Amino acid sequence: MTNFYNQEINEILTRFKTTETAGLTTEEVKRRLEEHGYNQLDSKHKKSFFLMFVAQFKSFMIIILLIAAAISGIVGVMEGEGLLDTFVILGILILNAFVGAYQERKAESSLEALKNLAAPETKVLRDGVITEILTRELVPGDVVILETGAVIPADLRLNEAINLKIQESALTGESFPVDKQTDSLTSDDIALGDRTNMAFSSGMVTYGRGRGIVVATGMATQVGKIADMLQQTVDTETPMSRRLEQLGKVLGIAALIICAVIFIVGVLYGNSVLSMFMTAVSLAVAAIPEGLPAVSTVVLAIGVQRMVKRNAIIRTLPSVETLGSATVICTDKTGTLTQNKMTVVEAYVNHKRDVINRAAPATVLNEEENRLLLISVLCADAQLRVNEDGKFEFTGDPTETALLDFGILYGMYKDELEKKFPRVAEIPFDSERKRMTTVNRISDKSTRINVKGGLDEVLSVCNKIIINGKIKPVTSDDTELIRKANETMANSALRVLAMAYRDLPEAPQHVEIGELENGLIFIGLLGMIDPARPEVINAVAKCSTAGIRPVMITGDHKSTAMAIAREIEIYREGDLAITGAELEKLSEKEFDENVARYSVYARVAPEHKVRIVKAWQKNDEVVAMTGDGVNDAPALKQADIGAAMGIVGTDVAKGAADMVLTDDNFATIVSAVEEGRRIYDNILKAIQFLLSTNIGEIFLLLITAVFNLGTPLLPIHILWVNLVTDSLPALALSVDPAEKDIMKRKPRNSKRGFMTKGMVWRIMYQGVMIGAIPLAAFIIGLHDGGMIMGQTMAFATLMFAQLMHVRNLHSNTRSSLAINPLKNKPLIGAIIASAGLALIVLLIPPVRDAFSLTAMDGKHWLAVVLMSLTPILVVDIFKLLRINSTRDEKIKTITMQNIVI
Repeated sequence: MTNFYNQEINEILTRFKTTETAGLTTEEVKRRLEEHGYNQLDSKHKKSFFLMFVAQFKSFMIIILLIAAAISGIVGVMEGEGLLDTFVILGILILNAFVGAYQERKAESSLEALKNLAAPETKVLRDGVITEILTRELVPGDVVILETGAVIPADLRLNEAINLKIQESALTGESFPVDKQTDSLTSDDIALGDRTNMAFSSGMVTYGRGRGIVVATGMATQVGKIADMLQQTVDTETPMSRRLEQLGKVLGIAALIICAVIFIVGVLYGNSVLSMFMTAVSLAVAAIPEGLPAVSTVVLAIGVQRMVKRNAIIRTLPSVETLGSATVICTDKTGTLTQNKMTVVEAYVNHKRDVINRAAPATVLNEEENRLLLISVLCADAQLRVNEDGKFEFTGDPTETALLDFGILYGMYKDELEKKFPRVAEIPFDSERKRMTTVNRISDKSTRINVKGGLDEVLSVCNKIIINGKIKPVTSDDTELIRKANETMANSALRVLAMAYRDLPEAPQHVEIGELENGLIFIGLLGMIDPARPEVINAVAKCSTAGIRPVMITGDHKSTAMAIAREIEIYREGDLAITGAELEKLSEKEFDENVARYSVYARVAPEHKVRIVKAWQKNDEVVAMTGDGVNDAPALKQADIGAAMGIVGTDVAKGAADMVLTDDNFATIVSAVEEGRRIYDNILKAIQFLLSTNIGEIFLLLITAVFNLGTPLLPIHILWVNLVTDSLPALALSVDPAEKDIMKRKPRNSKRGFMTKGMVWRIMYQGVMIGAIPLAAFIIGLHDGGMIMGQTMAFATLMFAQLMHVRNLHSNTRSSLAINPLKNKPLIGAIIASAGLALIVLLIPPVRDAFSLTAMDGKHWLAVVLMSLTPILVVDIFKLLRINSTRDEKIKTITMQNIVI
């Protein structure tokens, strides 16, 4: 790769066969357009919505359900029961696939946003004439004209830079506009943000003017490389989708094995092949929770709506749950941890440092403080205006807008001051002098020279200093104190400006540097920084208690990054900081093994961010990545969960992210993590409920088949229970409130599936219980009124027992009777609605006949009610035993510790 920043301008002109005075000819431009193509980004071929829709059916559990639906349909036709079962299953699967495809389509906007970064037209020099052309028609070798406000249309090697400053934060992540120059750079290993003789596509000129020779267009630009990285980055599979797929495979394989066993056992008992085939199909329908894909989708969708209220827009449904399992948050600095607004935070006057309390600024300024502030506002080209909402808006260089904002804090408004003290002369800032000078009329009899700039450059033209109202010559002691204060401020990552002045009896006749910038009186220093958001410190602390590791990744300078990281406690004792250049020197293996040691990454390029995210992922961490710039997009897409800033974030970042923070607040991520954990807990409750009830149905059918007792439930009974009586309460569990200690737990292991030992135990014993209760009801009904009464009692008891059981799911340790049911009012509504649907089937004769059921008398209804209450008693006993067991274990542990001591 050619490092154009290492080459002299003459080498660039020769290489691209162009001239500074005439540019390219029209004929040459046509030839180069054919050779290089248009200055635009390529995009990969998009999948059609239909292909996205079809792809949703690749899940193992979905395939098993499709097979079950087909078999159920065949048996239904053979038995004259119709295709109701099949249509219900297919309806749910189609709806679920449509939602998934819609979310995937919405996520394909990253590259489209990249295309919109460039301005539509650009000024170029062609055939010796400056003209405006379409940006897409730029070719390598074109000479581009740059003015304040212009968007950089391609990658340029600058050949003219007059006080030129370019804002490159979207690409490099650096807070400040970069001062540009034209000299070649000697080092071969220079970070993107330090290539001061280059201008990159998507940057914006904030000050000055210049010219540049196009060295790269389209996909060859730095932005183009990011576009290519976005195309190459494969979307990572979320923990939720991994777990659901794993669960689906287990359930599907188990269902097939159990179906085969039941079929063989039944045939060996002498039952007809068709009868046992129907029983096996019923069992398959019972084994797989048809409502699980729909329930998980709806639960996540409800979480998405809740997140909107917390200032987070979720672009992909599984992202909410993924956040709940995050173990690392890689966060950008500028605009994410900081306010993305340069702010004066410290002053040095009268040989005293004064940290500015912006929340409660000093009401009275002494003479020197007042004069320092007045000089800083008058000696600035930035502008201030009040918008329609009555809020202040600034235009101009961020350093100068910080000075104007500081003036407002003490009632000094630039527009009012310039009317009172009009500017009569000026010497603009330039990169060689590193000073700016204005001359303002103070009164009818005097004018004042105001100067601001770098410390060394200002001190070099000062021979006096003002201390407590007295003007005296600058001594070596004064200089030492000033430099010490400057060093202290710089070590705190502050950008420091020095101020000086001189009063004249009247306006100068000639505006010359030598006449104005000499014999000045030094007055003080102002230090500014892009400060941390005030709420970020608490958010980072909350991450730590939740077992989440926050890591800063920024394109800014190392000292600036470390100062902010220390303040918000991302960087702690024993941690390390590293730059992109240092990272380049580490081998992949060496970095992967030591990634946990680094808390701060500075001056990094987009490819470094992706490498950092991958290194954490190789260490089995679930990585969340936040950012706002174009340079963040590849890492946002690579991460398990990408979070883009909604206010200052570029469309590219938003398009690559899984979620967008509408308030650009790092603390919102913590809220999202908490919501993700709550949703995961509630999904586990829904899964536990659905699987325990389905296990109960399996147990019921298995026992009756093995002991040749008959068929307690028909396929339509099972489907009704699974999709109506089960699904409504399972959905209502999604709004269960979070446990009090939810943000004091360690993150879940992303490699662990849903089925932990505790989860399996609870599902199995509760499943056996849910199966045993309707089994008893079936035997009672079979004894009293034959097969149809047995099926009716089994069907009724199964439904009502499950509705009672759902109250057990609020907590795995606390009794359901001790939990206020009104904490989840939707669940109470779901239980009532499901009970109503159950009663419709049991009490309305035409509906009851359609389900092949019979009417029950008072004795049988009493038996159903009593047996339906059993789950509350049984589960509470098991919870009590588990609590006592846990206490015994703790007592045992304490005793052993005492013995050791």
